[in-house]
Amino acid sequence: GPLSFNTPHRVELDGFYSFDLQEAGRLTLGTSLRYNSGYPISLRAGNNCIKVIRFQRNYGKSAALNEGFKAAKGDVVITMDADMQDSPDEIPALYKMISEDGFDIVSGWKKKRYDNTFTKNIPSKIYNWATRRVSKIKLHDFNCGLKAYKNKVVKSVEIYGEMHRYIPVMAKWAGFRKIGEKVVEHRARKYGKTKFGWERFIYGLLDLASIVFVGKFGKRPMHFFGLWGTLFFLIDSAFILYLIILKIIDPTAALTNRPSFYISLTAVIMGTQLFT
Repeated sequence: GPLSFNTPHRVELDGFYSFDLQEAGRLTLGTSLRYNSGYPISLRAGNNCIKVIRFQRNYGKSAALNEGFKAAKGDVVITMDADMQDSPDEIPALYKMISEDGFDIVSGWKKKRYDNTFTKNIPSKIYNWATRRVSKIKLHDFNCGLKAYKNKVVKSVEIYGEMHRYIPVMAKWAGFRKIGEKVVEHRARKYGKTKFGWERFIYGLLDLASIVFVGKFGKRPMHFFGLWGTLFFLIDSAFILYLIILKIIDPTAALTNRPSFYISLTAVIMGTQLFT
């Protein structure tokens, strides 16, 4: 869940993790995970830096992050997955890159992974390559849950569906350009099963197309729809002109039997749809 990091209290997560929080900081845990599926999480930290946001059911990672971001109050917000594959030892360095080095976002890069090569690593590499090409953001691991943000970044993005993978892309469209990366430790999964595979990979690319479209044309949609609508009307006009000339040359010609008639009809329907 999101970690709002502002300074030293020690927090332990069921003996697996142990790390310090600053007194002005806050640990926010989004509990959209299923407690009966092997996530034995208990907190042994008697201080009010801990805040738990509970959902009635599992709404997914995006919903948990979105609510955590709304509740976050610290100047630096750090997120970490609950599958025990991320190391909290990375937190101080991530915090420093935001607070001292001036980055808007720092994304973790699990350079050495302990996942299944075919079902996780290969789809992930293709997905990251495609996202780099489209977004022009030079990150190697967009889907890494271990990230650090300036507070104003998380307050500027709204996450829904599966959009948590594209927070750096959405932040870039919102005007935050200083996006960095840090190699982080990746641990073998102890609980749960990964949900990222070929199916999620395909959905992820569709989500990327949606984000790019909204980022480029969200405030001027007619620049997209009007352009393509005009193109279809031009195609329609060209075929209509061809059919008129054909009818003048041969008055007995049956126009409705020709493919050009149906191409013209389809083009005018598509053009009208795009403009309306």
